[in-house]
Amino acid sequence: MTQRSTAPLLTAGALGRATLERQLLLKRSGLSALEAVERLLGLQAQSPRPPYYALAARLAAFRPQELSGLLEDRRAVRISALRSTLHLLSARDARLLRPLTRPVHDRVLRGSFAAALSGVDRHRLAAVARRLVEERPMTFQELGERLREEWPGHDRRPLAMAARQLLPLVQITPRGLWGRGGAAAHTTLDAWLGESAPEPEAEAEPVSEAASEPRAALPAVLLRCLAAFGPASVKDMQTWCGLTRLREVVDPLRPRLRTFRDEHGVELLDLPDAPRPDPGTEAPVRFLPAYDNLVLSHADRTRIITPEHRRRTWQGNVAHRTLLLDGTVRGRWQIEQAGDTARLTVEPFTELTHAERAAVEDEAPSVLRMAAPDAPHDVRFGPLAPAGGGG
Repeated sequence: MTQRSTAPLLTAGALGRATLERQLLLKRSGLSALEAVERLLGLQAQSPRPPYYALAARLAAFRPQELSGLLEDRRAVRISALRSTLHLLSARDARLLRPLTRPVHDRVLRGSFAAALSGVDRHRLAAVARRLVEERPMTFQELGERLREEWPGHDRRPLAMAARQLLPLVQITPRGLWGRGGAAAHTTLDAWLGESAPEPEAEAEPVSEAASEPRAALPAVLLRCLAAFGPASVKDMQTWCGLTRLREVVDPLRPRLRTFRDEHGVELLDLPDAPRPDPGTEAPVRFLPAYDNLVLSHADRTRIITPEHRRRTWQGNVAHRTLLLDGTVRGRWQIEQAGDTARLTVEPFTELTHAERAAVEDEAPSVLRMAAPDAPHDVRFGPLAPAGGGG
């Protein structure tokens, strides 16, 4: 949306530095893992490992065992929420964001599975699926098979995927733990957390508990979104969460916000006291996981990645891990086992200067120490192997 030109201009460089500061990527933070997860409003978690790499890039004293402990203690969970994608959220934010994003899940259900679910009563499907996964956590394959006993004329996958959209299903541990594996088994959020689930220690923007309608929590959530991803347009906020019709929620917040514009004249909103560093602020090298919310949460992503480079970070439906260099995505990377050696390969999108190459080489060992602490390490520059995408 083009706005009045009187609003202060924020260049792409200024927007990038502001977002990096709020994403804890200009300097590693001393926050705990739980505090960071809540500050960032969750971490995209389509695969088990990305949340660990996301926090390693952002926190000064991060250990993978800290995040695993949050999942084991049920202070954090892996659940479909923002954009109807799997996120690692604090227990408190899972209770807040999953109901709030119900319209996104309903839209996916109507769009992707409507034909396959013809004749299925969705209220009954939700009730049957809830009973099944609360009796015993199930993989989607198992759940689909059991649901097909109720609806024998339907395929198991659409039935299970419908349950995922209709119910707040949590992927239970040991799935998602560092250094451990497990089937992607599910139960409901309420069953997993229970009434006595421990309260997170991190502070969050207060949300009225008296509000019976989940959308009533949206204003406070959008203020948190600006704190983590701003400055942002209304369209950016919609991209971040997947919800629509947010202008009607944002407009009453305007007296509490500052207004800017980007280089294309698009209106940007921000918290008055949020950090907006000088665009010349040094931005260190960071190795980000696939699907990091930094590169997925804006309608206009040019503050972080150019359209040309963005195309190179995807291979079909699989995202590559990305390399941040001087504040923007400038390459991709992977770790693979080469004999007894853990090899980190960096594929830059542009030719690196001597100083840039040295900075990448300085940062790479910390990634390898976390990924493969007992193996010899090797850092190389060049094309990625075909399996370079994913977690």
